[in-house]
Parts: sequence; structure tokens; C-alpha cells
Amino acid sequence: MSAARERGGGEGCRPAAEGPTAHDGSPAARAAAEGPADHAEPSVPARTPESGDGGQAADGGNSGAVPGPRDGTAGGSGGERLRFVGAATRRIARGIDLDEIVLGLCRATVPTFADAILVYLRDPLPVGDERPAGPVVLRLRRTDQLPEYVRGLGGAGGPGELGVPEAPPAPDPATELAAVAAERCEVRIGGPLAEVLRGVRPVYGDSSAARAALPELLGEDRTVPDRQRTILAPLRGRRRVIGAAVFIRRADRPPFEGDDLLVAAQLATHTALGVDKAVLYGREVYIADELQRTMLPDSLPQPTGVRLASRYLPAAETARVGGDWYDAIPLPGNRVALVVGDVMGHSMTSAAIMGQLRTTAQTLAGLDLPPAEVLHHLDEQAQRLGSDRMATCLYAVYDPVAHRIVIANAGHPPPIMLHRGGRAEVLRVPPGAPIGVGGVDFEAVELDAPAGATLLLYTDGLVESRLRDVWTGIEQLRERLIETARLTGPNPPPLEPLCDEVLGMLGPGDRDDDIALLAARFEGIAPSDVAYWFLDPRPQTARQARRLARRALARWGLDELTDAVELLVSEVITNAVRYAERPITLRLLRTDVLRCEVGDDVPQLPRLRQARPSDEGGRGLYLVNRLARRWGATRLSTGKVVWFEMALPAHAR
Repeated sequence: MSAARERGGGEGCRPAAEGPTAHDGSPAARAAAEGPADHAEPSVPARTPESGDGGQAADGGNSGAVPGPRDGTAGGSGGERLRFVGAATRRIARGIDLDEIVLGLCRATVPTFADAILVYLRDPLPVGDERPAGPVVLRLRRTDQLPEYVRGLGGAGGPGELGVPEAPPAPDPATELAAVAAERCEVRIGGPLAEVLRGVRPVYGDSSAARAALPELLGEDRTVPDRQRTILAPLRGRRRVIGAAVFIRRADRPPFEGDDLLVAAQLATHTALGVDKAVLYGREVYIADELQRTMLPDSLPQPTGVRLASRYLPAAETARVGGDWYDAIPLPGNRVALVVGDVMGHSMTSAAIMGQLRTTAQTLAGLDLPPAEVLHHLDEQAQRLGSDRMATCLYAVYDPVAHRIVIANAGHPPPIMLHRGGRAEVLRVPPGAPIGVGGVDFEAVELDAPAGATLLLYTDGLVESRLRDVWTGIEQLRERLIETARLTGPNPPPLEPLCDEVLGMLGPGDRDDDIALLAARFEGIAPSDVAYWFLDPRPQTARQARRLARRALARWGLDELTDAVELLVSEVITNAVRYAERPITLRLLRTDVLRCEVGDDVPQLPRLRQARPSDEGGRGLYLVNRLARRWGATRLSTGKVVWFEMALPAHAR
């Protein structure tokens, strides 16, 4: 234990759990002295803890009295002042957010250096090089003070012994000031408070500058202790003054000395630098949160035939961004692309690369390229970003009509499929090389995707840690899925609780990496809800398409939609017949809406335009836009698909 700890003043340098100084060092005195600091609240005086039975010491005997800290800073000597400043600044520097730093200043100051403290900070606090517009406003952030019961303790058996106070202590200006100080102060330009803040150096409360500045800060009717019992210390950060601290001593304690101004300056400087650090850290956290939020989908689509759920967990609270991502991209024909990937590292750079790869994957998915081709182009993009840009990725396309899924892998952990009966299997997918290696081929496999099955895509942070290798983790994940499915019997478990159960397998030492999780429940579209035809591009094709659509609607009991669907099918088919050289496809799907898709081999997408009165054509898409609930056109590797949707009648929903 250092000399500062052994002496009376050094006790005030303890952490937040330690409070007013006990000069005799007895256990009872320490118990009485340590209580108030534990119960101090922001912006209010410290609360008084409950006393013991009759004020007796913890060991049952009477100890010496607990005198208030009536000496100077940590005893008054220069060496003890240095030790106090060192301990106090270390306490302040331990804080990482604003409240911790301000609390560190208050707990280190009261009661060793002062009996009360008020801390004002700018509202709002400027960040970095920002130059706030408008007047400077200071808001009371926190107050702390020496509780009254410590100062009023008197010996029940005589002076110098711990006991019940003989009489309540008289009101003290320091206590009253900490309780009624103004919550908000607008600094007048050119006023006395602005001059003191601009001067940076602490000043005594009875100096001419402080006598004019303190009423502006604390309130016009506030009584400030006389003589040198108050210090007003500006808090100056790296670029500007960001607040002020007021140190106050009671009348029964010696006033501040000349060296105490230097102590106050050190405390103010370290606090201001800590506040600057906390503000910058808070801004970085905000940027990281916003970056991660924009890099990942706000919500997942809910395409027909599949239900989706997802989770994302960062590696730690201090590393909020990383390279893991997931995505679900609707494709033509009610298909959906499921993507999960992991960029090496946990930094802003990794997150930025992840964003670029995710955007590239979305663009490639919009072209309806096969999964292996998507990974090939992602590999090329990663090489263009840099030689050390490595990532793993798994890309799958689910077709609810065919009940099939095509999967391609680039060095990613294999997916797991949970079947309706509770069986879970690790899908045998070629592992492939990570994205960014270059010069490798990616292989895709096509597998059955039965209705009721659940596909789980995840990143290695879920299954790999310092405590287990990746394959051990995959087996544990498979067993966890089996156990969860056993609870729901023959019915598949709900997706959202299933994701929570999967994350429940993580232990205390299993959060070494980011975790991205994407679960897809295959529901499919029944064959009876699909009508599909190939039509030759002939002048009679439009009439044939109208007849086929009419029959399908009659079979589904949707006769109310016949006229509108026939008109729109005729317009879209006519456009396809004009330019197509190969057979045209016509498909009707009955789900929660009626969807019509017309495909041809022409890659040019139709555009909606306003036809002139003299034009013979150009009105077909205008009719589609007016009558259909939604419509669109998607370019494919073999041409394009033009589609539109119609709302179902109430009886068919």
C-alpha cells in the first residue's frame, strides 16, 4: 500500500466504491466513510446510507470519531498532492463513456479535495472539429457532496468517538449550493463567465472574475461560500472549452491554497480530455452502428413459398462491425436467392468490403445468373478490390415450384437442412475456394427442397471458437436442431424461436467472431396452383394465350378476373411475339395473388412511355400499369421475363 493510502487524504483517491476519508483508519470509520460514495446519484447530492445499530462499529465496539476532512489536499504536502493528482487522473482516465468520466472526477474529488462539486458540460457537446452554431449552453451534468451525517458525527461517549450526532449540523452554503444550483446556463457573449472560460485557468470564487461569473453559472440568488472556499475551473478539451467544474469547501474546513489551483487545473484538464475521448468514442460507435445497419438488410422479403428469419451478432460490444453478412433476394418465377458470407477481419475495412460484395451479389442475382457464375464474378470483384481481400460465401437459389434448390459454395461452412420429421443433415456441398483466391472453378449442386424442411445458413462464428473446431461445432449445431425439432413433434419448429435456440448453443467463450444466421422454411407452391405453357411466336399466339388463361382461371374459380387477365395477357404476349425468335413461355401462379409471367429470348426490357395521339402502339404497358396490382420486367441470362400481379377476389384469399 502506498504512502498516500496510509495517510488520511489518500483515501479520497480510491475508486467509486470508496467515499469520505476516515483519518483514524478504523473499520467502523471506514464503514461510515465508504457508504455515501456508493449511493451518489447523477445531478443530485449523494444520498445518505442507512446507519448501523446505534452507530456502533462493525465489530461491535466503539471506534474513534470520524472527523471531516479538514486538512488540505491529501494532507497538504506537495508529495501527497502529487500522489492525489496521480490517483485521481487515473480514476478519471478509466472511464470510457461520459458518465463514467464525470463520475470519476466527482468520486476522486469528494471529500479528499472538496466537500462538494458541480460539473457543467456544453449541451450539445461538440464533436471533433465541429463548430457549433448558436449560443454556448452549459447544463449541469452531475453534483456530488460530502453527506451531512459524516460531518455531524459526534462521540456518544465523548469527543473523538463514533456515536450518534448530538445535534443536527447547521446548514452549510456548500451543501445548499449543490442542491439548488441552476440546471442550465446560457453563456452570454462577452460576459464574465465567458471571460473566465476563455482564460482556461481555475480561479478562486472570491476573485473579481469569479464573483461575477458564478452567479451567471449557478443562478443569481445562489450563495457562494466566502473566502477561498470555491474554485471555478474551466474544462478545456483539445480544441475548445466544453464545460466547467466548481469545487466547494465547507466553512469548517480550511480554505483552498495556492497549490490547490494547480490541482484543480490538472483535474479539469484530464476530465476535459476524457470527455473529448468519450464524445469521439460515442461518435465512432454511432458510425459503426449505422454502417452495420446499412450493410445488412433492414428486413427480409417474404416471397411466396418460403419463410425467412435471420440473426446477426457482432463479435463483441467493442467491435460492432465486421465482415459477416446475409441476404435474401427475390428472383423471377417466385424464386429466391439465399446468400451468406464472411469477409476476413473485424474492422471498418472489412465492413466496407462486405458492403461492396453484397452489392455485387445483389446485382448479379438481378441478372439471374447461376450460383456458380455468381461466385465466379464475386471472386473477380474481390481480386479487383485488392490482393488480400478474402471472403467465404454460400449462394443458393430456391425454386418453390420445382421444390429444388441449387447451391454453390466458396469456402463456407456447409448448410444444414432440418426435415419435417426432425432429421437434420449436413448437406454435401463442394467446399470450393474462398472468394479472392482467383483462378478456381466453383461447382454447384442441385438438391431436393421438400415442403416443411428448414435450411440453415450461418457463418463460422456460430460453430468455431477457441474451445472447439469447426466440424465439432457443426455437429453440435446439428444435434441442437434435432433436439429443438423433437419438442414440436411432427410439426416443424417456428422459425424465430428456432433461431433463438440455435444462438443458445453459444457459451461464454464462443463469441470470438461475428455471427450471421439465415433460416429458410420451404413451403413451396403446389403443382395444382401452377399453369405453364410454351407458345410459338406466331400471329395467332395472343388468341391462344387468352384461351389458355381463361381455362386456368375457370379451373381455379377466378372468373371475376377473366376479362382483365385476358386483356393484359394479350398485350404482353403481343409485345413478345413481335420480337421473339424462340418459343415464348406463359405461366400463371395462384398464391396470395394471381401472378402472370411471360418470358422470351429478347434481353431488351420494355419501358413505360406516354404514347402520342398519332402513335399506333405504345399503350400496352400503360394498360398493364393501370389494371395490374404490380408489374415489372427482369432480364435473364436467356432473355427476359415480364410479369404482372392481380389481387385475388375476397372468396379466393
